[in-house]
Amino acid sequence: MVILITGASHTGKTLLAQKLLEKYHYPYLSIDHLKMGLIRSGMTDLTPMDDDKLTAYLWPIVREMIKTAIENKQNLIVEGCYIPFDWKKDFEREYREHIRYRCLVMTERYIRNHFDDIKKYASVIENRLDDEDCTLEGVLEDNAEMLRLARKHGVDYRLMDERYEILSDEGIF
Repeated sequence: MVILITGASHTGKTLLAQKLLEKYHYPYLSIDHLKMGLIRSGMTDLTPMDDDKLTAYLWPIVREMIKTAIENKQNLIVEGCYIPFDWKKDFEREYREHIRYRCLVMTERYIRNHFDDIKKYASVIENRLDDEDCTLEGVLEDNAEMLRLARKHGVDYRLMDERYEILSDEGIF
């Protein structure tokens, strides 16, 4: 099985991937690690701020890695914000049968009530060297856009409204 986890920044994608790794012993690929490896190696002129261009650049690579894992009957967790909402179009039915997808989204109420916690736990798995760009307004905007796109494309999403529930994967997959 391949598990795809996407969502806005600070929604807990990496934390969920880590928890799933610990529970199921499935390896996971952080698309952010792939992104930074390609940027730091000089394999691309893109920067970490080129989100839309990075999706177009990274997704074909990640897509083919997913296909390879499925063909080899290997489990894999892929997490990152560079998974397009129309991802299904890139896989034939026999591949899609082996893929589970979740988009993590926080509601406006959750963000407003827990923004200090969101910032506090931003580096719980990965050390964010510079998190100054994470603002209440930005998190609100990013999550509203993720929810709009998830609904528009009819993809599965997990809405965090009252409490942060992704510490458990019950009901996620």
